Amino acid sequence: MSHLRVGSKLGRIKKRRESLVKNLLLSIILYEKVSTTLAKAKTVLPVIERLTHRAKKDDLATKRYLMARMFNNQLLVKKLVKDIAPRYMKKTGGYLRVVKLKSRVGDDAPMARIEFV
Repeated sequence: MSHLRVGSKLGRIKKRRESLVKNLLLSIILYEKVSTTLAKAKTVLPVIERLTHRAKKDDLATKRYLMARMFNNQLLVKKLVKDIAPRYMKKTGGYLRVVKLKSRVGDDAPMARIEFV
């Protein structure tokens, strides 16, 4: 039975799926928008929403939490805490949007752009 199962497998084993999500997450924070497949965008959306919500509270514990989830990349943690999170202090959610794009030419995969609002 598949009750209470959240997320998709994206055709990968667990370690590679986790690595894919983390790398996509880092790209979105670094460039603030990324074009990818719709399934990957929907998978990474709640992860980034949680991290952005957590980054609004700028203290040491939050920075350590973010460092643990972002490959110990200080540059990205600093950008998330100092640049991105202050924009959304009055919002309680909905920091990102997923915009559907044309299908990919090679395999007709549904594409999407995920970006900060």
